[in-house]
Amino acid sequence: VQLQASGGGLVQPGGSLTLSCAASGSILGINGMGWYRRAPGAQREFVAATTIGGDTNYADSVKGRFTISRDNAKNTVYLQMNSLKPEDTAVYYCNADYAGSGYCNTALCSWGQGTQVTVSS
Repeated sequence: VQLQASGGGLVQPGGSLTLSCAASGSILGINGMGWYRRAPGAQREFVAATTIGGDTNYADSVKGRFTISRDNAKNTVYLQMNSLKPEDTAVYYCNADYAGSGYCNTALCSWGQGTQVTVSS
């Protein structure tokens, strides 16, 4: 499967961005899709995930500010990010999880190339 992430950019604190991740190729069998991020000098961390049935989970740091959604007809997952903070600055990666719920903790998972989000005034 190929995952194309887009929508990153530079935004001021308090602003909003929407990331998209479109899957193509071997899309049959994808269950979960999720977003992780990696800030400079930090490890990759979980942000949000959704199953094909629409169940969602969020990291505590983004609850109430970020919303993950999925359009199964378009094989696309979105991450709506509101009330952005400087600490949200990171490269955001999407995944397609065949064996799980978007946490991508098995070998049956693929990652996109990442999109940079910078929150700064």
